Amino acid sequence: MSVEVREDTDLESGDSTYGRKVGERLRAIRRQKGLSLQEAEEASDQEFKASVLGAYERGERAISVPRLQRLARFYNVPVDQLLPRDESPNFRSPGEPDALVDLTRPIPAPPRKVVLDLTRLDELAGPSGEMLTRYLAMIQVQRQDFNGRVLTIRRDDLRAIACILDTSVDGASQRLDELGLCFSRT
Repeated sequence: MSVEVREDTDLESGDSTYGRKVGERLRAIRRQKGLSLQEAEEASDQEFKASVLGAYERGERAISVPRLQRLARFYNVPVDQLLPRDESPNFRSPGEPDALVDLTRPIPAPPRKVVLDLTRLDELAGPSGEMLTRYLAMIQVQRQDFNGRVLTIRRDDLRAIACILDTSVDGASQRLDELGLCFSRT
């Protein structure tokens, strides 16, 4: 007697809302990668058939965890980026920062120009301070900007700094200011 194991199943009615949200994330990541459904099928050597990917993206079919992991590997993104955020207030502790980075949402422009006072970096301690110091040094090398006193932070840099400081992109400028790193002419 043989038992057939199906990796994916049709969604039950209660799961359809979540299935649609998963599908929206899958579609957004695929499009961000610049792939049509047919191109994804071809690029995956037919591991991910266009019709099945389409069913996932429309929320008509559930994707198994192992298959989701393979799809994440194919798209070269962390698995959690293929899942929607849980917006329920019970999911996170109050004040807990959003742990997922939404790759589909445009980066908002910072409310003001962020210029860091590099002379204050030595005052930072701990792993976050060390990581921030290394990241800012990398920016200087990339830009060939070695004035050593100030560094203007670009929007993309602010996103990475937000991750280092464990805050949102919107809160990164404020956090840098709280750390005394924002340059101010006195």
